[in-house]
Amino acid sequence: MKVIVTVDCTPLEAREFLGLPDVQPMQSAMMDQMQKKMMENIDKFSPESIMQSWFSFDPKMGERFQEMFANMAGLGAARPKDKK
Repeated sequence: MKVIVTVDCTPLEAREFLGLPDVQPMQSAMMDQMQKKMMENIDKFSPESIMQSWFSFDPKMGERFQEMFANMAGLGAARPKDKK
């Protein structure tokens, strides 16, 4: 014997029927708190602050990046062109 039961209800109604707690207020409070913390720390993740943190431990890091990019550009120019 096979029995098929179709239940048409919302998630809230299903939680209430099964006796599960309503976690919506807790989720809203947590999301508000996370958003507040993200907004407080958003300046730490700006491109300027990230670059400043990278270069703060070694003052010559900027020169090294320039040399690295110059060397990479030199390598690209030194490659022979493919003949067709």
